[in-house]
Amino acid sequence: MDIDYVSHLFKEFKAGDLTLDEALDKLKILPYEDLEFAKLDHHRLLRQGFAEVVFCQGKTVEQVQVIMERLAGYNHSILATRATKQMYDAVKQVVTDAQYHELARLITVERQKPPVDKERFILVLSAGTSDIPVAEEAAITAEMMGNEVKRVYDVGVAGIHRLLDQHQLIEQANVLVVVAGMEGALASVIGGLAAKPVIAVPTSIGYGASFGGLAALLSMLNSCAAGVAVVNIDNGFGAGRMASMINHMR
Repeated sequence: MDIDYVSHLFKEFKAGDLTLDEALDKLKILPYEDLEFAKLDHHRLLRQGFAEVVFCQGKTVEQVQVIMERLAGYNHSILATRATKQMYDAVKQVVTDAQYHELARLITVERQKPPVDKERFILVLSAGTSDIPVAEEAAITAEMMGNEVKRVYDVGVAGIHRLLDQHQLIEQANVLVVVAGMEGALASVIGGLAAKPVIAVPTSIGYGASFGGLAALLSMLNSCAAGVAVVNIDNGFGAGRMASMINHMR
């Protein structure tokens, strides 16, 4: 439910095409719709510029199906994270234009593409190939929110010449999302090279002493490079959302 939907509703009521009761029925889901197991924030698109995003982990297949069906009734773009193929199959039955991004574990619905400024882009970089699922979550999230996104994968510090080959692209980007597991050093390196905001994403990739991403998280939090901000372990969505907000600022 965006500003166009509400404006159209008011115009229909003013023209007499909707009765007062009908208009109220359509508006009563503001600010949220109570499904008992979930309270859907249909007002979020108006308030924040993008519909409520569904975090699927911990939800049942049936809950995800119902939530997505209800959101699809009032929003032209929908995003669900940490979704399984089984969840997608159930959603597809009720939202036929839903798409599944298996690597990123995302379900998306995009009926109306937002305008994109091609000259201001977000660059998503991954340290290793194993970090790509989290990087793709960030990249697709940013694309869904109306951003030009470019990707550079497998440019970790173990072969730093691979990263240095991308220096022109790094300089051209408006925001950088850096995804790295192991010791998480890539964020500091890029933070020291670029005069752009760096959003660092630690991943849970690594051997035992990486403690499921904690080592990378602490390394990124302790970066001596200025301009590096850090999101939670494996939180590609959070990085993509923040990058989008920065990229849209004027």
